[in-house]
Amino acid sequence: MFKGLREDIDTVVRRDPAARSRLEVLLCYPGIHALILHRAAGRLWRRDWKLLARLISQLGRFVTGIEIHPGARIGRRFFVDHGMGVVIGETAEIGDDVTLYQGVTLGGVSLDKGKRHPTIGNDVVIGAGAAVLGPFTVHDGARVGSNAVVLREVAAGATVVGIPARPIGPQPVRDDCFPSYGAVPGEVIPDPVSRSLERLADRVAELEARLTELEEEREPRRMAA
Repeated sequence: MFKGLREDIDTVVRRDPAARSRLEVLLCYPGIHALILHRAAGRLWRRDWKLLARLISQLGRFVTGIEIHPGARIGRRFFVDHGMGVVIGETAEIGDDVTLYQGVTLGGVSLDKGKRHPTIGNDVVIGAGAAVLGPFTVHDGARVGSNAVVLREVAAGATVVGIPARPIGPQPVRDDCFPSYGAVPGEVIPDPVSRSLERLADRVAELEARLTELEEEREPRRMAA
């Protein structure tokens, strides 16, 4: 237990430049507090102490603003930065080295009592305000941009943005630059809706040019007639 806690604290120190000491992280970071309470609640949940587990998870929600259902499975070196408003559903599964920012929802879209929440792979970053909804997988190394709404599977190493979220190309997490909020500084992340409108405008321009050519070809024949 203490080894895992030490690893979680070291993760925060490594990923957050505002963390000045391990003691500060332990005392002042709600993501760590929520994770400690979730580990305890999860053990009780798996031992069928369901009510007590839910009470502990509700305590964690009240203290930290982070709601993690005790049935959720969370891997190693999990980091919730800031954290207020994060919601993780009962059947969510989270791999190792995952980062969530404030306002993230890992939710469901059905009343099915089975698997209804997403599975998050390793090394995934989910930006502030994003919602990942449904029983699909966000594969290893993927990034979800801030405020995106993800409704389908995300390929390994892909970056998705928008509502609904669309891929903008393979942009894996880089070791030399931690991608805060799902975006690497210096990268230009295009709006997929704007790109679609630009392609549509280009196509309309092509069709107008072709129509002009056809009208010019018909004009001599009309004059001859």
